[in-house]
Amino acid sequence: MKELYKTPWESSMGEVPMHLDYFQGMMIELLEQTAEKYPNIVALNFMHSKITYKELIENIHKTAIAMQQLGLKEGDHVVIGMPNCPQGIYAFYAVNLIGGVAHMIHPLSAEKEILFYVNDSKCKLVLTINAFYRKFLPAIKEGNVAHFLLANLMDVLNPVMKVGYEITTGRKIPKVPKDGSNIMWKNFIRLANGHELIRVHKDKDETAVVLYSGGTTGTPKGIALTNYNFNALCAQIIATNPMFRVGDTMLAAMPLFHGFGLGVCIHSILGGGGQCILVPRFTADSYSKLVIKYKCNFIAGVPTLYEALTRTSCMRKADLSCLKGVFSGGDSLSIELKKKFDKFLKEHNASIQIREGYGTTECVTASCLTPVTKAKEGSIGVPFPDTYYRIVKPGTDDELPYGEEGEIVLAGPTVMKEYTHNPEETADTLHTDKNGTVWLHTGDLGYMDEEGFIYFRGRIKRLIVTSGYNVYPAQIENIIEKHEAVQMSCVIGVPDAYRMHKVKAYIVLKPGKIPSDILKASILNHCKKYIAKYAMPREIEFREDLPKTLVGKVAYRQLEEEVLEELKNKKQV
Repeated sequence: MKELYKTPWESSMGEVPMHLDYFQGMMIELLEQTAEKYPNIVALNFMHSKITYKELIENIHKTAIAMQQLGLKEGDHVVIGMPNCPQGIYAFYAVNLIGGVAHMIHPLSAEKEILFYVNDSKCKLVLTINAFYRKFLPAIKEGNVAHFLLANLMDVLNPVMKVGYEITTGRKIPKVPKDGSNIMWKNFIRLANGHELIRVHKDKDETAVVLYSGGTTGTPKGIALTNYNFNALCAQIIATNPMFRVGDTMLAAMPLFHGFGLGVCIHSILGGGGQCILVPRFTADSYSKLVIKYKCNFIAGVPTLYEALTRTSCMRKADLSCLKGVFSGGDSLSIELKKKFDKFLKEHNASIQIREGYGTTECVTASCLTPVTKAKEGSIGVPFPDTYYRIVKPGTDDELPYGEEGEIVLAGPTVMKEYTHNPEETADTLHTDKNGTVWLHTGDLGYMDEEGFIYFRGRIKRLIVTSGYNVYPAQIENIIEKHEAVQMSCVIGVPDAYRMHKVKAYIVLKPGKIPSDILKASILNHCKKYIAKYAMPREIEFREDLPKTLVGKVAYRQLEEEVLEELKNKKQV
């Protein structure tokens, strides 16, 4: 194996070691250790209600005791479909404390998806908020779930916010019937009164969390992650951000059901003694106001969020000198958007630039990040400490030379244990070499330079083959977005009798720009300067917006399905 992990962190940041010591216990034990050091530091800030580390641990313990009083025990599974709120955090760590497995799902999932998660997990308890009672109930009944727990966001608000929430949101939520089919959080917590916690210690390598991949098409896969996976990520995040200090604030808007939100914005920050500003629901405008109000030190999001922030009116005079770190992940950050947002940061007094990372849910989330003092155009950074990358010929384990494009595979302490109930997929994705190292095949294309910097080119499955040539959508999108009239774009392959596939571009124009044939011609003329003839878009469609996945990525598969449906209908006519 080549020496992939030279010293990119050391040479560029000095303070970051190549290898780290990782906490060997459970996630809750790491959190308890942090709380013991900083009991009076604020851990959670939820709609102006502040919860210290001491209070956080007390609430987690009460939640764990209440779960045990319901009959939950070591090895039991719990489905948590919650927005970013205190009860969701309490439940997540409480499940860990009693030795259970937390299945984190999107609370806005469709009814059939919820039923899939319930059946896949074989859970004893499902937690969501009262607003989603009706959506979850069919799955609770059909899946024969023993306990249906409902939280109310009003229960964790201060008196002033409680009144405001009731006026604006609470009164719109249908009343939950008192028919024994559920238990409200207030009553649930009372079960803990007068009882002692029965602590359960689990091995660091046992499954603690299941996250689900996909969401745009196909059947979701359960990704089994361990205590060690999450605690290793915490150590890596803190180590690769040496500017982080105890008490620093992270705007935790990325959702709990996503590795980025749960692993980076919640567990890593809490494990390091930071403050999580929990955002249950947000728009670009509300996000901007929170950044300004709390003078946030760290923010994380997908590229579409950062693009929107540059257009938000309340950010025009914002002072962003408070920012220590701005992270982009979950989707490819175009070169043009990075330049645009870096300029935006500088104009608003920030002394930093946006740092792109890369990862997959199969390794919790990020496993690669742009160092603070050294960035390369188009690169997603360098691997975290103790994380190794290889570029291999797709479909094989054969390593390719520096600069040659192939599949990204990686190994390290955050790599998942398995896909639940799916040994075939697990065997296809996790390959063990002769030295016993487990390599995760990401299904992503990229290459590595001689300094260890990684360059992401796109999903293997998103590759468009036209007239025998390979076309990478992300590259075409980057070029289209250089046009002065373009806000964002998405490129897909459309079936074509002559070329097998032709390139189609969906384009959202900047405010004030009006779709026209003249503008379409202008964009195509611009593309001709950068794109080979075979890779040129053969069709352009203007849209007011592009569909998004549950975590904010552009849902290119949805656009592909729309095209296939249109072609199908044409054949039937």
